[in-house]
Amino acid sequence: MKIERKKDSCKLTLSVSGRLDTSTAPKLEETLRESYNGVTELVFDLSKLEYISSAGLRVLLSAQKTMNKQGSMKVINACEEIMEIFDITGFTDILNIG
Repeated sequence: MKIERKKDSCKLTLSVSGRLDTSTAPKLEETLRESYNGVTELVFDLSKLEYISSAGLRVLLSAQKTMNKQGSMKVINACEEIMEIFDITGFTDILNIG
């Protein structure tokens, strides 16, 4: 998994590529912990994400809970396979997906 960070004032965009699973989710959690300070808008660009496991979903859910307190979060550019996982798990009702 690769994570690219782009911060513009209070907006943080994280582009996640590869596989977000049990072995890579802790890396994303650490990146988020280091990045939350001063962020009021968090965007996950998943255009290059190939796979997401329950561990990855848990990281997104945790990020959503944090951002509910300090701003907003949006998930963009999820491929059909990732969208199907979001649909099956009910995450389409939890996350702001654009």
